[in-house]
Amino acid sequence: MKRHYFPLLLALLIMLPFGCKQNNGEYKVQANDPAFLHRSVKKLTDVIVYDIFSPPVASRIYAYSSIAAYEAMVNSNPDYRSLASQVKGLVDMPKPVAGQEYCFPLASVKAFLTVGRTFTFSEEKIEAFETEIYKEFEETGMPDEVYERSMAYGKQVADAIVAWSSKDNYKQTRGFERYTVTNAPGTWVPTPPDYMDAVEPHWYKIRTFALDSCNQFIPARPPQYSLEKTSDFYKETLETYETGKNLSEEQLAIASFWDCNPFVVQHTGHFMLGKKKMSPGGHWMSIANIANKTAKSDFIRSAETYALVSIALIDGFISCWDEKYRSKLIRPETVINQHIDETWEPLLTTPPFPEYPSGHSVISNSAAVVLTHIYGDTFTFVDSTEVEYGLPARTFHSFKAAADEAAISRLYGGIHYRSAIENGADQGKKVGDYLVKKLETRKNTIALSKSNQ
Repeated sequence: MKRHYFPLLLALLIMLPFGCKQNNGEYKVQANDPAFLHRSVKKLTDVIVYDIFSPPVASRIYAYSSIAAYEAMVNSNPDYRSLASQVKGLVDMPKPVAGQEYCFPLASVKAFLTVGRTFTFSEEKIEAFETEIYKEFEETGMPDEVYERSMAYGKQVADAIVAWSSKDNYKQTRGFERYTVTNAPGTWVPTPPDYMDAVEPHWYKIRTFALDSCNQFIPARPPQYSLEKTSDFYKETLETYETGKNLSEEQLAIASFWDCNPFVVQHTGHFMLGKKKMSPGGHWMSIANIANKTAKSDFIRSAETYALVSIALIDGFISCWDEKYRSKLIRPETVINQHIDETWEPLLTTPPFPEYPSGHSVISNSAAVVLTHIYGDTFTFVDSTEVEYGLPARTFHSFKAAADEAAISRLYGGIHYRSAIENGADQGKKVGDYLVKKLETRKNTIALSKSNQ
């Protein structure tokens, strides 16, 4: 061989290791960054807001997507256990092939986004995000065979979750008859400004996840409808009216911060403009996101948090909607306009469904109980959820404090009576307490309780 070939050969030998992916395990540190999952949850929320899903339907999207993420990740840590056989109908989840190397965080993100894309309308928005985030996984230096194997496993889990979801009665309820307004005294009727039809009148027929049934935790009866000025109902109506007329700056800020109404439409003359907002469930998934980041939770603990909170949300909504369409209680706005002050308007737009109980009170408390179970009852966090909507962040020193504020915000907003708020909060706590006792995501439950201390 001629001498002048030696420098070229030497250069090729030096560059060879840099031109190939090295299976040295260093990629695992980067790929295990829970930010991949946090960003995916935020992207799903953005799409849910864009597509304007109702609060109950949004909770369903979060639940199936988050459980998919957890189930794809659970095999990465022997201390965690699957939710199969713990939530209704979920059995025989796909298992990774023994002896094969996987990147479970990649599989988790793949499962989450695949399910989320399946359940939303704007698939192209999630697809674009998928292209971006999968490329970032590839750039960690992950071996090609690990990448492909992990993507395939995530798809397997997602397919299993979608198949499970098909039996929850959701599709059937799409064809059920619309809610019929009876105009009976004290019963719900559509409210201004758009007088929309009742939303999801058959939601209580959706299969629960961990609850035994939709009516497992029926709240106390609301005050009987009465226009007698000495009646409890009239007194509560008057309280909502007077509160709305005399809001302090802090009360106004609280009501606005927890508005979370995806149905808001602004009217200017003959023009209407939809103002897209996060749902109540979306706000609590954001709090779960913030809690994970604040606690510096690893990937599996983050996936666990999202899964448990999302189950608290959907079972909370099913339980709440069961009562809403049982009591069918009239909204304060309707009573006040007809019998007290025809010019009065609540600060917040009244959502299009019966009043009792307060949905935000129910799901905020069910989610808060779960988050307290995971992170403790003295967890301080800064809730920046509404900053992107032009509102300042608020600081809370416990999840309970946040849930209490979310509940009372409905009185300040003029859309609920006090009994709907207080009894809804009690109902939500019962749902949350039941879930944390029934669902075991840690094989050593003592370890979970110690981690909260």
